[in-house]
Amino acid sequence: MAKGASISGFPEWLPQERVVEQRVIDTLRRIFELNGFIGIETRAVETGASLLKKGETSKEIYLLSRLQEVTAGEENDTPVEDRLGLHFDLTVPLSRYVVEHSGDLAFPFKRWQIQKVWRGERPQEGRFREFVQADIDVVGNGSLPDHYEVELPLVMVSALEALREYGLPKATVHANNRKLSEGFYRGLGLSDVEGVLREIDKLDKIGPDEVTKLLVSECGATEAQAAACLDLADMTAADGAQLREKFDALCDAHSIARDGDAYALASEGVDTLAMIVDEAAAIRPGSVIADLKIARGLDYYTGSVYETFLDGAASLGSICSGGRYDNLASQGNRKYPGVGLSIGLSRLVSYMLHTAHATATRVSPSSVLIAVWDEEHRLDSNRIAAALRARGISADVAPTAAKLGKQIKYADKLGIPYVWFPNGANDEAGAPDEVKNIVTGDQEQADAATWNPAEDYAAQGVVLGKE
Repeated sequence: MAKGASISGFPEWLPQERVVEQRVIDTLRRIFELNGFIGIETRAVETGASLLKKGETSKEIYLLSRLQEVTAGEENDTPVEDRLGLHFDLTVPLSRYVVEHSGDLAFPFKRWQIQKVWRGERPQEGRFREFVQADIDVVGNGSLPDHYEVELPLVMVSALEALREYGLPKATVHANNRKLSEGFYRGLGLSDVEGVLREIDKLDKIGPDEVTKLLVSECGATEAQAAACLDLADMTAADGAQLREKFDALCDAHSIARDGDAYALASEGVDTLAMIVDEAAAIRPGSVIADLKIARGLDYYTGSVYETFLDGAASLGSICSGGRYDNLASQGNRKYPGVGLSIGLSRLVSYMLHTAHATATRVSPSSVLIAVWDEEHRLDSNRIAAALRARGISADVAPTAAKLGKQIKYADKLGIPYVWFPNGANDEAGAPDEVKNIVTGDQEQADAATWNPAEDYAAQGVVLGKE
């Protein structure tokens, strides 16, 4: 990120860093569209009423005020629910978008969206206040089959797998189910299920001892109930049979009756989670595991929930999360259930730049710089550039008719691999143009109607640098 940035949490990538970010965006879009997802973009603002009811993130919303209102002291006169705020994720805007455009969409609606969001949390390494998210969601009209809860994590694993050539470690999706957790908590006698889920979601941040204190003080749990919640959170399974066996044993250990409503609800979640793990394993073994500490702090999740971690990057935390939501979008009696996953793209790019040391092969997208011998002959250079661009070859023209060495240095600073010398360099009438590869030193005759850069130098790329 650019040094000297004066506003904490609002990153500005340098040109070579932006190349890496753009390559990530292009790769994700390619994988998403390969799997049938349709791209959309939504507005940056939503009403306070829609933003403020979506869990703890509501504390981090940026509300908008017009300067005239602030100077006149009027902004506090408007109820927060009626004010506009910057969206903190892309799921809430999607739910509103689907309802407003339901008559024009084909359901199930599979969409990808890569866009900036704003969240007023404390900036730290890899966490920003302004950042880009990359989302995929499938939204149904009235109902949505469970098989999408398998498809989406597999698509995300495929997308992250495509980035491994740029230094990204192997990604594994950790999945849980809200119904499983809720049934277990209710079987223990706990009623503040959403509160328990929010505290369990803090395990990786504050540890089990602090979470236990919060469960007791904030959720009304006894020490024994809090311990049982942590026992559930400690459970993992690689397949459905193992999940069912471990879960039943834990219910027996904490005297949760198997013929009760709570166990029935939990069993529904166990069945869905087992299906996800087993079907994902049939396509990409080891890509999805059951991890019952995954909770997700947002209130709108109703079923499966996901967090994604990179091997050997525990300090980075989850880089992709999401889940199933059945009640977020509705219109009268009609509901639009969905399931989605979101990559914190800016966080991912930060990791790639500073830990994996990904770097651009060049700053400029141009493959060739057309030299200018003198300003009287600039039109000749412009014509060559136009001919190359018409053939799809990215070309730039030297900014000044400086000494040839300076023009070559200019190209080298931008990472442009070729410099084109118009035939004005040769006194012989009709002499051919020449082009020099300033990386290898090779120089050859060239014609703008037929010349092509070597494949290795045709486009910007991203490679791994050295520590």
